Amino acid sequence: MERAILKNVAINFAGLVLPTFISLATIPTYIHLLGVDRYGFVALVWTLIGYFGVLDFGMSIATENQISKACASGDTELRARLFWSAFWLNLGTGLIGSVVVLAGAGAYYWLGYATTPLQREVMAAVPWLALAVPISNVSWVFAGAINGAERFGVFNTNQTLGTFIFQLLPIGAALVFGATLPVVIAAAIVARLIAGTMLGVAVIRILDVRRVLRPEWVLVRELFGFGGWVVLGNAASGIADTLDRTLIGMLMGARYVTYYAVPQNLVTKLQLLQVALHRTLFPRLSALERDGADRVARDGLSFMNGVLTPLCVIGIFGLGPFMHLWVGHSVAVASLPVGRVLIIAVWFYGQSNLARILLQAQGTPAASTRVSLITLPVVAAALWAGIHFYGIMGGALVVLTRAAIENVVLSWLARIRARTMVIESLVHLGFLGASIALAAPLSDRFGVVVSLSVGALVFIGSVVWSWVTSPGLRTLVRMVISRFAPSLMKSPETAK
Repeated sequence: MERAILKNVAINFAGLVLPTFISLATIPTYIHLLGVDRYGFVALVWTLIGYFGVLDFGMSIATENQISKACASGDTELRARLFWSAFWLNLGTGLIGSVVVLAGAGAYYWLGYATTPLQREVMAAVPWLALAVPISNVSWVFAGAINGAERFGVFNTNQTLGTFIFQLLPIGAALVFGATLPVVIAAAIVARLIAGTMLGVAVIRILDVRRVLRPEWVLVRELFGFGGWVVLGNAASGIADTLDRTLIGMLMGARYVTYYAVPQNLVTKLQLLQVALHRTLFPRLSALERDGADRVARDGLSFMNGVLTPLCVIGIFGLGPFMHLWVGHSVAVASLPVGRVLIIAVWFYGQSNLARILLQAQGTPAASTRVSLITLPVVAAALWAGIHFYGIMGGALVVLTRAAIENVVLSWLARIRARTMVIESLVHLGFLGASIALAAPLSDRFGVVVSLSVGALVFIGSVVWSWVTSPGLRTLVRMVISRFAPSLMKSPETAK
């Protein structure tokens, strides 16, 4: 794998991790300032605003796909035309979203539902919430354009700074003007406006945009045709991703949602590496012809498995001790089996999503979307049966089965698997299967120390296999050593 791609993966990974820590660190301050009720309203408001992301219609990823091709061809004029066409379209749909927010809030108030002081505070912040929709819509276009140009350092720097502003400005406003919902929400929207403006300035500089252009409806139709399939597929996948918790709550009650969601929220942090890799590869896969894209996808898959498999082995053996310390004995005992199964599901999803972005990047997003649409009712029925008869473990096993089947189907559609890649992946899967088979029995019979000792041996074996089969991993290790311990890279003759 190219050193430039590995460098961008590291940049994107850091750009995902840092905002996560920033957000987690400020939650206690928000709860202290606002109180539990007001903070709950704020969290609900952002969730509702997030639903308006559907108004993006996939324009951000469509912009990224098309601009990456324009950058590869060196067509500066086409880059500008694509950017402005996507910008005006998302601005228009964002303004429509603003009208919907204002109309919905007006109807809510007119019907007399805003009866409590907190509800009235939310109503006072509605104009700011309406402004948030077009700001978010155009910001997604900015993000897609920057990533399409593969300027990940610029994007992640702006994203991290924007997260700092978004988290800290409302706190400052609450301290100065009072901890009310209108003050906090208004400050948050101003923060998003500042962050969006920073992204916009960066886009204009990166794409060398010299003047404002009108939208070209031919380009708008092309972007919409691509983005429509992507957003439809994302919607179907999103519904399938949340059905497990929804059905557990309906069939078993809130207590079991906790037993399921706690390990799920923890193990899905392993996906940060996958997301960083996929974000890096998508514009490169979009710009390359099919043969080159296949090579990059295979290299990416080999690298991802080489890094992720040892991490999953650590997760399977280390999940028990960590959860006992983190959430206590009773929750850990109920959640551990589910968490270990979901770790394997995360591993499969990383592979299937790589095949998915290859299909999208090469101009066939409809193929992956059809898979999501066809499997959605099957997944829903299987989850209902699994949870009804086998509880939360039944739900976890259905999620694992779905991940494995989607991996096989999408990989076949994407045509990225050579025979050597299949063998390599099966060996990785063997290490994970051995971890599942050994972790619980060893811990229950012989204790944590013996379980972790055996886990260390399995981990070493997976690292050796990863080192042998993943050139990208070897390149990454050399890059890290040359950066932080360059003397180790010198040959004996050079050292003399």
